[in-house]
Amino acid sequence: MFELLLTAPQSLVEPVSEALMNELEALSVSVEDADADTEAEHALFGEPGMPPPRAGWDRSTLKALFQTEAQAEEAATLLLAQEWAQGLGVQALSAVVEQDWVRLTQSQFSPVAITPEFWIVPTWHEVPEEARAVIRLDPGLAFGTGTHPTTRMCLNWIAQQAPALSSSWHRVLDYGCGSGILAIGAGLHGGQHIDAVDIDPAAVESSALNAQANGVTLNVGLPDLAQGEYPLVLANILAIPLKLLAPVLCGHVAEGGHLVLAGILERQAAELQQAYAPWIALEVSNTDDGWILMTGQRRA
Repeated sequence: MFELLLTAPQSLVEPVSEALMNELEALSVSVEDADADTEAEHALFGEPGMPPPRAGWDRSTLKALFQTEAQAEEAATLLLAQEWAQGLGVQALSAVVEQDWVRLTQSQFSPVAITPEFWIVPTWHEVPEEARAVIRLDPGLAFGTGTHPTTRMCLNWIAQQAPALSSSWHRVLDYGCGSGILAIGAGLHGGQHIDAVDIDPAAVESSALNAQANGVTLNVGLPDLAQGEYPLVLANILAIPLKLLAPVLCGHVAEGGHLVLAGILERQAAELQQAYAPWIALEVSNTDDGWILMTGQRRA
């Protein structure tokens, strides 16, 4: 394969990217800040759930991959000849060293310890000797591989509370299940009749496959699958949708049941407490890298 590096002002990033992918046979196109690691660098990332502060970088580097050198050269020639492409520049054209991309990707994911005895282990890794409960989970399309603080805190709560509470978890709801990791974790720690719901069909499919791979039975589907009350309700989403879902989620918590919420930044704690106050008093149960876990119990 061959890589073509182009520099473009913000106004050309989208049309050039579309031309590369749709008309010039590029296998892929990625966009990076051309001023990265300099004083002119500007971050584009906003807070979770909020739009980015700006649409794009002033100058971007476009990296386009082609099957052959001739295709890359032709693409560069045709783009530079377009009147609308004023300001576009060619940085380099070079061969890409062949690598075992599967092995390289797998090397970036290692087993994750939730507790000393509860681990998340990719299928290509050996299970640690000390592990007593294991979720086998590979990176996929749906959110939730166990590496994010919000996921770890939810799973840790499940594992720590299970000895005292799992006998009451005859129904469990994972709302916004993503990969199904929280629902599976609850199933491995005594949860029964577990409903895992998400608005994303890809998440529904991913949860079903992951549950089957881990020998856990889940009822997986869209949000209307969730019916009635549950002694345990889990929701690892983001603060804004969690606020909007407050009456829905609290309506699913049985008397004396527990609500576990994640996807919340430390500075958002008061907002969530206020949103849920009419039904359940939330408290911060754990913190990790700026994220918090909030839990509450519905009065019996």
